[in-house]
Amino acid sequence: MTILSCISCFKGFNRNVVITGVVSFFMDVSSEMVYPLVPLFLANVLSADKSVIGLIEGIAEATASLLKVFSGWLSDRIGSRKWLMAFGYGLATLSRPLIATAQSWHGVLGSRFTDRLGKGIRTAPRDAILAESTDAAHLGRAFGLHRGMDTLGAVFGPLLAFSILAYFHENYRLVFWLSMIPGLVAVLLIVFFIKEVRKREAAAVMPRLTWAHFSRRFFFFMFIAAIFAFGNSSDAFLILKAQQTGISTAMIPIVYMTFNFIYAISSFPAGMLADNFGKKRVILIGFVLFAAIYAGFAMAESISMIWLLFAAYGVFMGFTEGIQKAYLATVIPADFKATAFGLYNMVIGLAVLPASIVGGWLWEHISPAATFYFGAVTAILAALMFIVFLYVEKEKNV
Repeated sequence: MTILSCISCFKGFNRNVVITGVVSFFMDVSSEMVYPLVPLFLANVLSADKSVIGLIEGIAEATASLLKVFSGWLSDRIGSRKWLMAFGYGLATLSRPLIATAQSWHGVLGSRFTDRLGKGIRTAPRDAILAESTDAAHLGRAFGLHRGMDTLGAVFGPLLAFSILAYFHENYRLVFWLSMIPGLVAVLLIVFFIKEVRKREAAAVMPRLTWAHFSRRFFFFMFIAAIFAFGNSSDAFLILKAQQTGISTAMIPIVYMTFNFIYAISSFPAGMLADNFGKKRVILIGFVLFAAIYAGFAMAESISMIWLLFAAYGVFMGFTEGIQKAYLATVIPADFKATAFGLYNMVIGLAVLPASIVGGWLWEHISPAATFYFGAVTAILAALMFIVFLYVEKEKNV
């Protein structure tokens, strides 16, 4: 879905849907001004080891994934969405001074932890506001509009960071300070323009978070997804590889912006392909494509190859992000979809932490290429396991 087509859909949407999209745009501008620069700031300014970079990113992403389960549960429990959403966006914005003033990697860890803490708190209430503010017939358009606005922010954020770095001679800290501005705009939009939607009173008793309601198919697929995630270390290592190959610091945000742009324009065609060609086939293609891309990063020695690989990585993200969840929805009971997605995020989040730690250790103690070869091997392993999974599933349906 293009941004123009998203904008043409504004008419007829509840105000909450439009404002939530704009909020995500501004917050992603803020986040993506910072994220591509974090590994460079750690390595070039604070002289942090690559294993430390992996640890920081692993803790940050695992924090967000783990909290999504409990934030959604709490939002349902207290019957409120808006203020949890505002609190989450506010925490992320307040994380910027921590990194802007950091004198060691500990300050960066505090900033990234706080940022991802905010993301974990806000995501489920935000999605609930979108769902409760939209007619059932328009849910696809509403979430598509939100995704489009979010990804547009991911394009503008690195572009702004590039402009500031180029003009102010690689002043990382200034970029971090200025990234607070779009974050504050996002919080103010929530406070003054989002309207709380309460379709039911807060639940007196909430269901337990349990595995008991799910089938073996669900567990097997979750295990495969976790194996794949274990080799999918932080994108920080892709950024470090780009710099190591010779791409200048000022150009790194542009490389990352290009990745996000391709990711954005490939997502909707990928969804159509999954619907027509089969979700399981697209997931399998995604595993193999990831393995090829990571092997390419391991061997890349030219700047042109890095640009090509980042473009391919954008295609991979577009062709896999969301497809796994779409398939997951077909193997879980209808009454426990929210719980299942929360548990899925938790499992993937738990895999992200060791993935980034292992990736950093391999980079530091063996070679940068080892980090990417490890990811490629785990992706192939996940692909082989998924083929077995599909064969067993087919046999049972015969």
